Amino acid sequence: MYLEALGSALLGLVLAWAALHRLPGRLPGRGPVLVTGGLGGVFGAFVTHGALGPGHSLATLVGAAAVAAVVLSLLIRPASRRLRRSAAV
Repeated sequence: MYLEALGSALLGLVLAWAALHRLPGRLPGRGPVLVTGGLGGVFGAFVTHGALGPGHSLATLVGAAAVAAVVLSLLIRPASRRLRRSAAV
């Protein structure tokens, strides 16, 4: 269980790092994104391990990665677009 938790936290951190480098302008600061990724991975491992039980380490890591990705996607801000006025206004 401890190795699953550590592996899922590292997996969440890797996903957060990749998101920071892929979408630098659409995410908040580096610290909150890394913390969210790590905690999302651990929470995902906890939920998946509770649902499947012991002995499913690979499935637990897959569930942790899925939950971490979903939680990180909640932090993404929409692309900034300037509002354009129509010609009628």
